[in-house]
Amino acid sequence: MRSTSSTYRTRRVIPLVAVLLAGALSLTACGGDDDKSGGNDATGGTETGTTVTLPKLNGKSLEIAAVWSGAEQANFKKVLAEFEKRTGAKVTFVPAQDPIVNFLGSKIAGGQPPDVAMLPQPGAIKQAVDRKWAKPIGTAAKAELAKNYSQGWQDIGKVDGTQYGVYYKAANKSLIWYNAKVFENAGATEPKTWDELLTTAQTVYDSGVTPFSVGGAEGWTLTDWFENIYLSQAGPEKYDQLAKHEIKWTDPSVKDALTTLAQVWGKKDYIATGALQTDFPASVTQTFKGGDQPKAGMVYEGDFAQVNIGTAGAKVGTDAKVFPFPAVGDTAPVVSGGDAAVILKDSEAAQALATFLASPDAATIQAKLGGYLSPNKSVDNSAYPNPVQQKIAKALIDSGDDFRFDMSDQAPQAFGGTPGKGEWKALQDFLNNPKDIAGTQQRLEADAAAAYGG
Repeated sequence: MRSTSSTYRTRRVIPLVAVLLAGALSLTACGGDDDKSGGNDATGGTETGTTVTLPKLNGKSLEIAAVWSGAEQANFKKVLAEFEKRTGAKVTFVPAQDPIVNFLGSKIAGGQPPDVAMLPQPGAIKQAVDRKWAKPIGTAAKAELAKNYSQGWQDIGKVDGTQYGVYYKAANKSLIWYNAKVFENAGATEPKTWDELLTTAQTVYDSGVTPFSVGGAEGWTLTDWFENIYLSQAGPEKYDQLAKHEIKWTDPSVKDALTTLAQVWGKKDYIATGALQTDFPASVTQTFKGGDQPKAGMVYEGDFAQVNIGTAGAKVGTDAKVFPFPAVGDTAPVVSGGDAAVILKDSEAAQALATFLASPDAATIQAKLGGYLSPNKSVDNSAYPNPVQQKIAKALIDSGDDFRFDMSDQAPQAFGGTPGKGEWKALQDFLNNPKDIAGTQQRLEADAAAAYGG
């Protein structure tokens, strides 16, 4: 979804992840219904597991800010409620706006920063450190990280070797969800390659349903489209170079990726009307509402789309199915993202909350509710509510340190994480006019050069 830590190094893509996903996502699964935020059979004898010791914090209060809304926010509040139950502290969730660094800047300038913030970019963590907002993670939380996380997930929360972030939430952003009834009626099949995806799209179109729903009102969804195509087509080395702006956005590899992307975006009949006015939640729900005639047959986005599928009244594995983003080049892409807890006001309560969020106890609660992936390897796989989600989670954990983090999340926020600016705006303009490949490249490069400092 959304800057770059100079200490972060992107990871190799390993075939294992794609293999696991390919096997996993061909499964069907019954139900994505929310479970109660209970048990973790693998981790202890209480309702949510008690693998971590927390201090008593009666009378203490703290705020945590995140951009999450809707069901995602509601599910996270259940995690916070368990922290309150165990410690006696009072936690208030503060809804933030994108870009969250700007939101936090206003709060800090006004003398009212939240105690903890969930930051969705490695670069946002670095910005918080550079501006002297962020406080280092304490001994207890670091011990939980060392016990429960691969080195790679620990490292992307560091700046200059110091741990500032606890990655609580992860994402697999290489998935295309589809309306099972639409595919059945059309006689469409799950594609494995980009050419097969175009064939599937035409089959869906011929059946009378628009193939794709695109949430173009939110530019981050468009960067995810580009990144999957670019990673698969240009390869991981080029991906790393472009992520660090070691090659320019006017590079021929970018032209190739935009040309490929235009094979979908350039066919207006392939995209549900009003894409630039459609936000991400609506892009998902309109794919699974409307019976045999939804507004679209497919929607691209990560595993977290399951929350929105649920709000549409559809069930994962029966009404809504999924396949890996098809291979454009030799290998199907696997792109990850995530959100990290960062302490802004150091206190016993804030450190305790970071420790809790680094434990399997916290992640297990939200895993059971669906629409969530944890990078915490100590979360029992059975906590996830359906076989599709379990396999996606297993693939993430089995990848260890070998993953590619979302490219726009590695870019400076001004380029890769600001509504109406930089990459978000350039790709929205490209969605509106997919013929302007050269102009799009030039705008991307001008904005990138300014954001990266040359």
